[in-house]
Amino acid sequence: MKLFFAETQLTHQPKQYMVHGRIVDPFENPNRVAALMQALKPLGLQQAELDDYGPGPILDIHVDHYVDFLAEAHARFMALPNHGPEVLPNVHPYSGAGSSLHPRDRPRPTGILGQAGWYLGDLSCAIMEGTFGAAYASAQSAIAGAEAVLAGDCAFALSRPPGHHAYADRASGFCYLNNAAIGAQVLRRTFAKVAIVDFDTHHGDGTQAIFYRRADVFYGSVHTDPSSYYPHFFGYADETGALEGEGANLNLPLAQGAEDEVFINANQRLALAVQAYGAEALVISAGWDAHKDDPLSRLAVTTAAYPRIGEIWGKLALPTLMVQEGGYSLEASAKAAPAFVEAFRSASGV
Repeated sequence: MKLFFAETQLTHQPKQYMVHGRIVDPFENPNRVAALMQALKPLGLQQAELDDYGPGPILDIHVDHYVDFLAEAHARFMALPNHGPEVLPNVHPYSGAGSSLHPRDRPRPTGILGQAGWYLGDLSCAIMEGTFGAAYASAQSAIAGAEAVLAGDCAFALSRPPGHHAYADRASGFCYLNNAAIGAQVLRRTFAKVAIVDFDTHHGDGTQAIFYRRADVFYGSVHTDPSSYYPHFFGYADETGALEGEGANLNLPLAQGAEDEVFINANQRLALAVQAYGAEALVISAGWDAHKDDPLSRLAVTTAAYPRIGEIWGKLALPTLMVQEGGYSLEASAKAAPAFVEAFRSASGV
């Protein structure tokens, strides 16, 4: 199994994150990568050279004006009088019932404050000088991983910042570019049907939205019930896809406090759905934050669950790209990730 990561991914080091009405230090920080690298090293994963595949694969998923915003936002924000240290929105557009706005429309405001509100969905996505470079490199890790899968390898993209909350034209939940979606689209060059599965404790609302009307990419997620948990507005069981994508979306929300067996059984149910869908390749949005020791978790999942779900996904024996998502306890992630990867490799024979 090849491991893809670039040092540039560490240049994103924001200092502001709004949680429960307070600005605190972000849980999503470069220490996560160091902990995972150290934990995965004993497994003998081969860290591969990371090529730059350019913006093309990113623009296959994200609209150009959004990517331009990410690239330019920090410099534009720093030109404001009395600016803060990082780009954060303080106003958002209304796009509910009766709005004529389409998600891929360009924003009407031309100023950085209005555009920040348009493109940044919440206060967990501060933009600093190194943010775009890190997000770009994170996406390139996923692209390189997908290219490795196309060449016959199994790959782990240590993508940081993560991606599954990023929409085609909006950042949210620590995510700027949707690495799993970008990787899946690369795999679609060869495979007619690709499945993305997500066992992060948060629903991947961005990934779901990107593929919700498509039949060629299945999205399935096991996550904490969003009725009182992030991302709040999406991730419910009745969201099954639309138009051509009807039936190609499966959400399995878990009640707060759910323990190992519930988590494992939901992954097994999701694996059966992937088989029924007829997936020819697999992208795993691998978050470790369902672990009971994670600061954001509301579940009671232990380390023992991760080798068992690794076995579930490995037994499918599909060409597979793993993409790093959440996991904010360094200690819990350092136990869960290698346990999952080792069991996956053993079950799949890679």
